[in-house]
Amino acid sequence: MERTFAALLIRELGPGAGFRRPTQTLAARVTLDSPALEAMTDLTRASPATIRAQAPIEGANRFMIARGVRLLLVADDREAVLGVITATDILGEKPVRVSVERGLKRSELTVGDIMIPAGNVEVLSLGDVEGARVGHVVETLKRAGRQHALVVDSGGERSMVRGIFSVSQIARQLGLVLQTSEVARTFAEIEAALVR
Repeated sequence: MERTFAALLIRELGPGAGFRRPTQTLAARVTLDSPALEAMTDLTRASPATIRAQAPIEGANRFMIARGVRLLLVADDREAVLGVITATDILGEKPVRVSVERGLKRSELTVGDIMIPAGNVEVLSLGDVEGARVGHVVETLKRAGRQHALVVDSGGERSMVRGIFSVSQIARQLGLVLQTSEVARTFAEIEAALVR
C-alpha cells in the first residue's frame, strides 16, 4: 500500500526573525505516519546551534562538527536571526566563488560572506507542521532538494524560528543508516529502505 504525501507550503523567513530556546529529547523511533512534531528539533526544548556573522567559515565548520550538526542559525547579539549557513555552503563551491568575486583568500571569508540571508531562507509554518506527518516533511524536503527546513511560529510581535527538521535526523529516527549526505542519494536511501 503506497501512500502519497503532498509537499507543505514553503514561505520566506524574512528579516528580524528570532529563534526559540530549550529542553528536548527526541522520540526514539518514528514512521512516515508519525506526527511531524516528533521528528522536529523543538527550539523551546533544545538549544539551536548559532554563530555570529563575523566568525570565520573554518571556525563555523569546526563548530558544526563539534555540535554534530550541518546547519547553524546566524544570529546577532540580540539573537535576531540574520540567516543560516550549512555545511554545503562552507564545503561547496560558494566560498571559492565569493573569494574570487571579492578578491579575498578563502581563509579570510566570514560566515556573513556566504550565509543565506534571512530574507532568502524558506521556512515552514508551525501551524502547517502541527497537522502534518513525517511523510509530509520528507516529501517537502525532497521536492525542495534540501537537507533542512526551519519551522516558524508567527504568533506574536515577530516571527520566531521554533524548530528545525533535518533529513539525517529523520532518517535516524526512521531507523536508517545513511551512507552519504548528498541530498538526492539521501532521499533515494530513505525510499529504498522504507519499501523493503
